[in-house]
Amino acid sequence: MIKVLVADHHPIIRTGLKMLLESSSDIQVIGSATTGKELFDVVGRTKPDIVLSEIDLPELNGITALRTLKKEYQDIKVIMFSSHPEEIYAVSSIKAGASGYLTKSVSTQTIKDAIMKVYSGGIYISNDLAQRLTFEERGNRPSKLYKKLSTREVEVLKLLSSGRRNKEIAEELNINEKTVSTYKARLMKKLNVTNLVDLINQSRHLELN
Repeated sequence: MIKVLVADHHPIIRTGLKMLLESSSDIQVIGSATTGKELFDVVGRTKPDIVLSEIDLPELNGITALRTLKKEYQDIKVIMFSSHPEEIYAVSSIKAGASGYLTKSVSTQTIKDAIMKVYSGGIYISNDLAQRLTFEERGNRPSKLYKKLSTREVEVLKLLSSGRRNKEIAEELNINEKTVSTYKARLMKKLNVTNLVDLINQSRHLELN
């Protein structure tokens, strides 16, 4: 039996996933969390095999929670389950320690398939993204994924886009404000903008493409 913990701040998502997954004889939902901080409390109590987590968790965003979770519980596998586009966040999530990435538009069977694959030791991304990454590696077309952003840069960009101030980002990521400013400068250079408003707009533009 695969023990799954669901982390999402929307009650309907948590309830829906629980009903869906418990229809499978191989999967048991052993708990749920609504915030990034609560996630660690529930993980400590329940010791799941897999955490199915949203990126936009309150208090501590999903990617930051993922980093810490993988340091403290190396055997627990994490699948990010998000409304954000796979092209921008999937590989960054996997670089940060996730074993899979699902968008909330996937079918119910795909969610079950991803859990089974990750539990067996595999990495789950969509066939479409896997093919695109193969093309990128072969040099068949210019690289467009992530605009060459690092995992941490994507993390900072996500927080900036959600309205966080430098101080809040520093506290959430456990870094100092000067480092946040450095990441912001790098983001502006890589995304070819000169101010925060344009940086956020560019981020939203990327998510639409």
